[in-house]
Formats: sequence, C-alpha cells, structure tokens
Amino acid sequence: MKSPQSKFKLLDRGFKDTLALIPGWASDYRVFDSLDLKYNYLLPVEFYPAGFSRPLIKFLKDELLNKISLWGWSLGGFLAQGFAAAYPELIEELILVSIRSQYDAESLEKIKSQLLKNRKAFLYSFYLECFSKNDSSGSSWFKKHLLKDYCCGFELEGLISGLDYLSQARIEPRFLLKFKKLRIFHGEEDKIAPFNEARRIKDNLPLADFINMPGIGHLPFLAEDFKARFYHG
Repeated sequence: MKSPQSKFKLLDRGFKDTLALIPGWASDYRVFDSLDLKYNYLLPVEFYPAGFSRPLIKFLKDELLNKISLWGWSLGGFLAQGFAAAYPELIEELILVSIRSQYDAESLEKIKSQLLKNRKAFLYSFYLECFSKNDSSGSSWFKKHLLKDYCCGFELEGLISGLDYLSQARIEPRFLLKFKKLRIFHGEEDKIAPFNEARRIKDNLPLADFINMPGIGHLPFLAEDFKARFYHG
C-alpha cells in the first residue's frame, strides 16, 4: 500500500519572498495562522513526515519557485534540515524553531502507551505543557483557536507514525554548516525541547544566529513580541 504524501498550497500574501512553514508533531499548518511575517506562505495542507521532501520539491517545480526560505518548528526542524541539506541551492534562509538533537526512544514509547490509553487526555496535557506560566498570550490564542480541535482531530495512526519518524530523526550540525543565513529561535522555558540542547546545536554552527525567547515555551512564534524579535533579533 502506497504511503500518503504531503500536499501543499501557496498563500499569496502580496510579498516578494516565500516562506515554507513546516509544523511539528500533533499539529498542522493552522498553528501558524497568527504568524504575520513579510512572506507569501507555502503550507502543507496535508502533512505526513515520511517522504516529505518528494512532494515538496515537485510543488516548487510546478509553481516555478526557484528559491524559498524554509521554517521548521519542532518535528518540522528535522524535516527542514533534511530538505535543506538535499537542496541547498533552493534555500534563501533556514529558520529552525524549538529544535532538539533527538528524542529518546524510551520517552517516545511512553507517549505511545499514553496515547493508546487515552488519546484526548494525553494530547490535552501535552498541548498545555507547550506553554510556560508566563506565556499567557500564546496559551490564550491556542486555547481559543486550536486546543479543542487538536485534541479531537488527530487520528491515532497519524500520531503514532509521527512518533516513529521522531524515533530516527536527528539534527546533524555538519549538514547545516554551509548555510550562511540560518536562525534558531528557542524559548528559554521550553519543556518539550530543552533550551540547553538547542544552545549546544548552535555552538556547533558558528554562522547561525540564536534568538532566545525569555519566559516562553515550545511555541515561541505565538509570543506577542515574536515578530519584533524576528526582524530585530
């Protein structure tokens, strides 16, 4: 049986440059709905980590997009690294958000067990864990717009498949050394992807800019000052 493939749409917002946005585990393109940056957006309207690069490269060719900026959040960071390493000539800038070197197998197996026991209850607690106590604006937006639908809308099969992908995914700084335009954004209070682990990745990437977000958890792009930090550091 053929594995399902990601599908994309181009959201023309009237800008010159295009930013491809790759979401994380147990999320989809809607997590970026409040993001207001000066780009057209390339969005995976159907998102499957396995074989992600193939349909993306086809979409870029079909749309005659010769260069894009690439954003990978959480699980999407692994996918962004893989695509950028394979097609560096297509990348204007690489932006990695809330990344870590890898996820350990024991923790992923524990998550699988909790999903099998009570999927909605686990997802509810997971999403709330993505926010710090000080991250009120991001948490409020997520609760209002996504929490209920996210807890109910993701099928167990897709969630397990995402965990299987994470079990073998790695951030390898050696694949990113060639990129002169590389930024890493990370919340200092991230409980999902530890801040110090992201700093160690940056330490192996001398050309990368590291933008830390004080008081913020796993979704720094929902913070009130994210747009200002994006353009002014």
